[in-house]
Amino acid sequence: MENRNILKNILPLIFVVIAAVLTRVLPHPPNFAPITGIALFSGSFLTGISAFVLPLGIMLLSDLIIGFHSTMIYVYGSFLIIVLLGRLLKKNNSFVRLTTISSTSSTLFFLITNFGVWLSENIYPKTLQGLEQSYIMGLPFFKNTLIGDFFYTFVLFYGFQFIILLVTNKLLNKKISS
Repeated sequence: MENRNILKNILPLIFVVIAAVLTRVLPHPPNFAPITGIALFSGSFLTGISAFVLPLGIMLLSDLIIGFHSTMIYVYGSFLIIVLLGRLLKKNNSFVRLTTISSTSSTLFFLITNFGVWLSENIYPKTLQGLEQSYIMGLPFFKNTLIGDFFYTFVLFYGFQFIILLVTNKLLNKKISS
């Protein structure tokens, strides 16, 4: 019976990890991925180190497939901060708050990772104009980042609330009919 409970608790997590890795590996619009939503959700619902392990583990698994790059520290660092932002959603994940924190997360990711590209790569001159050019060249990706982050954040948070509602109603109906 104990193995059955462990499987019941771990199976949804395994499904989330596989689905998230696939969204990064399979063809998709650039920067339209669930990792920010997962990082916010993890920060809000998971405790301790597991809140950080879930999104970073997904990143690491998918990076093993798609390849490592010189700006990984900025990407992973962004997600560490985003998990911390998810903590702000623990007690209040209203529509306005989700929208605000999701867009803040997208913006931080954009600012940190484009700074990382400017600093780590030899694409742009190491001047203020080069940094500005890095941000300008990243703008088309930022649109997809915002859209993807909103989409996955709302699917995760409201999907989870919907599932909880279904489960509690099912349990409530069972108790009433008993």
